[in-house]
Amino acid sequence: MPLVTWIKAGTSATALVLATAGAAYAAPSVEPPSAQAAVVTLRYDDSRAAGWEAAIAAGVASWNANVTNVRLVEAAPGGAAEIVIVATTGWPQATLGPVRPGRQVRVELGSQAVNQGYNKTRIAAHELGHSLGLPDTKPGPCSQLMSGSSAGTACTNAVPNATERSRVQSNYVNGVTSSVVTDGRTLVDAP
Repeated sequence: MPLVTWIKAGTSATALVLATAGAAYAAPSVEPPSAQAAVVTLRYDDSRAAGWEAAIAAGVASWNANVTNVRLVEAAPGGAAEIVIVATTGWPQATLGPVRPGRQVRVELGSQAVNQGYNKTRIAAHELGHSLGLPDTKPGPCSQLMSGSSAGTACTNAVPNATERSRVQSNYVNGVTSSVVTDGRTLVDAP
């Protein structure tokens, strides 16, 4: 085959490849909305948790900043809530989740722990962790939010570590269709 024929054939093939590539680029593949991760919204009611509002807000902010497929939002006054938070005089305790929309768990933020020197924000974030399906990891270091009181009164860490974040993400991986159900046990966080 003469050189001129090779050049013409090569030029035609290159033009065809470029035209095909241009068409593919012009119409990029887009993931269907159903393939994107669903975000589960859980409402909390702290209207009976006087004195804990700032700690609860900080605990909620910590979880919302560290997990992507579940969002904690304050319930409208008098509205339904999946997480009911109350202040008590005993030790902090909570129902072990993961809670689902339309279901309900209870968090008790006990002043006995605060009176002994434990950090309010850590307590609130820890108890919310139970609602999201995390059990205690006692004994444990301060870097584990779910180590709770075993980390000591000097611990103020209210941020879930990578393992804790991953477990919550797994609990809500398929949105409300996840097969994980609320455990229902009440976990008391006394030392």
